[in-house]
Amino acid sequence: MQYSVRFFISWILAAVLMYVAFYVWHGVFLNDLNRITFSKALFLILAALVYLIISFVLYKTFESKLLSKYISSPMLKGVVSGFIFGFILFAVVTVLGISFTKNVNITYIMADCVWQIVEQIIGGVIIGLGKIIIFEPIPEMIHRD
Repeated sequence: MQYSVRFFISWILAAVLMYVAFYVWHGVFLNDLNRITFSKALFLILAALVYLIISFVLYKTFESKLLSKYISSPMLKGVVSGFIFGFILFAVVTVLGISFTKNVNITYIMADCVWQIVEQIIGGVIIGLGKIIIFEPIPEMIHRD
């Protein structure tokens, strides 16, 4: 994986859009952010940093040799990498007990799982679009005589 302009634009844009999706889901639809018992500003700053890390790992998953071996379409690879990483992230967060609510039932768990996967698929699709849309010139090979 090269750390190029394509990487940085895709990485940051995916992180921003996943963060926005997170905020819309937890801040607007579920109103979970009102349950935070410490500084909301600190929470949102830390969440932004976490989404940068999530986006980086998602990009690494997208670029993995295993996915590249079986999937050639950047968009499909984005969806698959988002699905895989979204489910893994959901599983880790659930096992660690990180939640905004105390009364967790199966409906809440399933909705949270689906939303986490959708959120990471959004990031994966952005990374896939970056691969398609962002031009990255290939340097000419230097001939040595």
